[in-house]
Amino acid sequence: MSSTQLSRFASIAPRYHLWEHRFLNGRTLDQLTPMKMDISWDQALAWRMRRHYLIERASPKQLVAVVDRLRGLHAQVMSSVDLALWARIDGLRREHVADALWKKRMLVKMWAMRATLHVLPAADLGTWIAGFRIWKPGGWPLKNPEALPVADYIDKALRGRILDRTELAEAITKLGAAPKLVDGMLGSWSSSLRYASFIGSLCFAPSDGANARFTHPATWLRKPPSKIDTNKAFDELTMRYLSTHGPATPHDLGPRWWGINQGEAKRRLAALGDAATEVSIEGKRYWMLSKDAAELAATEPVEKVVRLLPAFDQWVVCASRRVPAFVESKYHQRIYRLQGWVSPVLLVDGRMVGVWKHEQKGRIVAVEVEPFGKLPRWSRPYIEEEAERLAEFLGGGLQLTMGPPR
Repeated sequence: MSSTQLSRFASIAPRYHLWEHRFLNGRTLDQLTPMKMDISWDQALAWRMRRHYLIERASPKQLVAVVDRLRGLHAQVMSSVDLALWARIDGLRREHVADALWKKRMLVKMWAMRATLHVLPAADLGTWIAGFRIWKPGGWPLKNPEALPVADYIDKALRGRILDRTELAEAITKLGAAPKLVDGMLGSWSSSLRYASFIGSLCFAPSDGANARFTHPATWLRKPPSKIDTNKAFDELTMRYLSTHGPATPHDLGPRWWGINQGEAKRRLAALGDAATEVSIEGKRYWMLSKDAAELAATEPVEKVVRLLPAFDQWVVCASRRVPAFVESKYHQRIYRLQGWVSPVLLVDGRMVGVWKHEQKGRIVAVEVEPFGKLPRWSRPYIEEEAERLAEFLGGGLQLTMGPPR
């Protein structure tokens, strides 16, 4: 262990057992002898909640910092972006999010992890785009090998322009794209559009009514994305992931978050060298940044923290789904549903213990909470407080219904 690491961990209480973490050239992650720390999931949940701004909330001035800390926000449903930030920011108004995205252009919407729509910080977009280049046409999520030539046309067509999909198809036709390629792009949210987004040639502009519109990041953003080496960028993004969503397994990092296979995720973790370390949580192996390990070991479990998290929230998407501390396996299907839908969840002390939904009916915001089991008696006023915050954010009076456990 380096002298720096020894100094860092010297303050950890004796009840934590440390082992040397040796990284040898040419070895894989499975061949490494890890430095381990015996901690509980109650500690890990509390540490991660604090990183997610789910204990101490942020202020509206920190909106972009929250998006950055969460490593982007899932934007398949744009209302989820608003509500993910509402859950973490006190005093947030809906126009704050729209202003940051469409007026100030401090955020950018594009296809990102797992080939799904995300909102990302604009200031560091070059790192993200470099990381996305790990995906190659012909493999997941770009099974269509024709995505690459179409993306070249899209890059030229969108510079200095904002176009909807029909207008974009016309523009690339004029540039010489074959009709077959153009028809494929028009048929769906195609690999061509996704790949153009991955290589930094396409991002979303404000919609025109129901029509999505696109432009070029170099046109839309005040400062064009910088060019960074793909491997360096991916290592940086892996460390950022661990700093918020750790402790995590290679499966959490790979298939669950980024959209790469578990073997590639193991290689990426090994490539971090001494920057990453292994911790033992209730007898199983998880990875996090070495510089965060002492803080995790000193973290106390939280009590009486209740949050309503929206559909596709990063806490839920990035949860270690095989860990019962996040959610018991018998409730998985009520949260992680068919066709990739991720339900809104009731979070109590970091554990997903129910689902909820809301509907705006004129001046009334109807919120219905469905717990999975019997909730602690103290939780009811905290749930009511969260629902009141939601109604205020949406601009209505609250009508709260608490369903029976099921």
